[in-house]
Amino acid sequence: MSTEDLATATGPSAPQRKSPLRKLLKDPQAVITVGVLLVIILLGVMSPLLTTHGPNQASLDAINADPGSSGYPLGGDQSGRDIFSRLLHSINTSMIAGLIGTSVSLTIGVTAGLVGGYFGRRVRTATDWVFNLVMTFPGLLLLIVLMPLTGGDYRATMLVFGVLSSPGIFRLVRGLVVGVKNELYVDAARVSGLTDLRILGRHVLFVVRGPIIIATAFLMGSSISLQSGLAFLGLGSNTVPSFGLMISEGFVNLYEKPMQFIWPSLLLGVINASFVLLGNSLRDALEMVTPKPSKITVPARPRPAVSTGTDTDSPAAHLLTVEDLAIAYPTHSGELREVVSGVSLTLDAGETLGLVGESGSGKTQTAFAMLGVLPAEAVVTRGSIRLDGRELLGLSEGELRGLRGTSVAYVPQEPMSNLDPSFTVGSQLTEGLRASQQMSRKAARAHVLALLERVGIPDPKRVFDSYPHQISGGMAQRVLIAGAVASSPKLLIADEPTTALDVTVQAEILDLLRDLQKQLNMAVLLVTHNFGVVADSCSRVAVMQQGEIVEVGGALEIFRTPQHPYTRMLLGSIIDESSLRTDPPGGAAEALAKDLPVDTIEVLEEKAS
Repeated sequence: MSTEDLATATGPSAPQRKSPLRKLLKDPQAVITVGVLLVIILLGVMSPLLTTHGPNQASLDAINADPGSSGYPLGGDQSGRDIFSRLLHSINTSMIAGLIGTSVSLTIGVTAGLVGGYFGRRVRTATDWVFNLVMTFPGLLLLIVLMPLTGGDYRATMLVFGVLSSPGIFRLVRGLVVGVKNELYVDAARVSGLTDLRILGRHVLFVVRGPIIIATAFLMGSSISLQSGLAFLGLGSNTVPSFGLMISEGFVNLYEKPMQFIWPSLLLGVINASFVLLGNSLRDALEMVTPKPSKITVPARPRPAVSTGTDTDSPAAHLLTVEDLAIAYPTHSGELREVVSGVSLTLDAGETLGLVGESGSGKTQTAFAMLGVLPAEAVVTRGSIRLDGRELLGLSEGELRGLRGTSVAYVPQEPMSNLDPSFTVGSQLTEGLRASQQMSRKAARAHVLALLERVGIPDPKRVFDSYPHQISGGMAQRVLIAGAVASSPKLLIADEPTTALDVTVQAEILDLLRDLQKQLNMAVLLVTHNFGVVADSCSRVAVMQQGEIVEVGGALEIFRTPQHPYTRMLLGSIIDESSLRTDPPGGAAEALAKDLPVDTIEVLEEKAS
């Protein structure tokens, strides 16, 4: 794909991946909130230079003084103290409280989370037990009870608060570390001789830093709010200027001088809102930015068509029509790399099309595009997918959700991994059926039991009430097929539906799919790398290599006279020496001359006749 084509496909302003700092600098919300916080912090630091009165200096002449009088820019409170001076000094109190509470919580939570998530089960169990115990303590009540021990010093109180809030950070970090520690690059670092401490600091903590940074912003706001709340309740020293204490005093004098209440409330609200908005900006900056095309544009010059071996009806004559589909993913440099390029194919009602290719050829990506379940970072740069004449690309998630399970269904390749082990088979099937069809629970149960019997399960009631671990892999695949055909879809996409099964069960599953296809007149897209499955089930075959369709034709035609070298290579990889010992009758002799499996050709010829 040329640079010009890529620019046309993605639009003139396709965004590139940027560093988090650059993203923050381009985010107006982040710039404004950071600017506001810096100004407020600077005012607090410079409070001795900006005020001529101390925060506790009182004057009888300034009691409830109006703004500007007695040298008080914002007036005096009910005790004759400078409101402006107390506001600036309250900023320092709040920031110190936030830093103490946040730093203690992060130090304890991050350290314990790294240790508990990285090391073995015993260490994880011990850390879990300790922090679960801390979480049982009533935090606010405990802070009030410990006031006599802390002497009302807000710094000691925030120290205790940091300990009590650390379980939340611990659980966050531990969960992230458990998901990261088994990555191959962590194993490589361990094998190379790095110490556990270095692996944790360099390879693990670096990966999980994003959520920790976001949690820090919200924890700062929580710490400041808690300190102000305790001061509002009168818990602490009344000589330390605080927003909570000023709000409490202003509340008493609300009807006479309402501004004494409004000033500290407004400034406290601005600080807390700034930290919350900054946390949201950090979250957006640290998440992966996926370049999205401004418009899906099919180039004016179409790619050379691949011979399909079928008539060239109009797109409306086919149930499924895929034209010039291209899917790309962003690289580390921000550029898009295509994994599917110019795929075009058609599928009619009642027909089975085999999409064949080795692993990584783009088969599953093409199927996921039809289902609308591509990963968030995937970009459909061009093309069209029409199901029964309706364009699927560009539909909203709600519109696609309405099609999945009703017009199009999916059978995955790993049945046991696609059933939730926490729920029974019946509850999962009825849940999916009721989500796509308006029916009562009783009717859904009866329908599911009938489907389980229909797909060849001898004891539907027992399987209905079983958990996934209580049934075999072949039975689990039948369960998934039952769920897929529950709403009689027009198109069934089966992605390697027999890979995880033994040969006998594979044949049974393929027979089941054929029977259901005939009964429901479904179109079946069979994604596979197994030509034996293709020969047994498919009327047409599309061969895919490195994201492109290289050959399309009838199954017998592909097996007899493959045109593309890649197709011949795939067919050559399934040679069964035992099937080549005797001369085959009839047309299979040609297959023998081409070193192809004889029994496969005989099956295809029998089907064709």
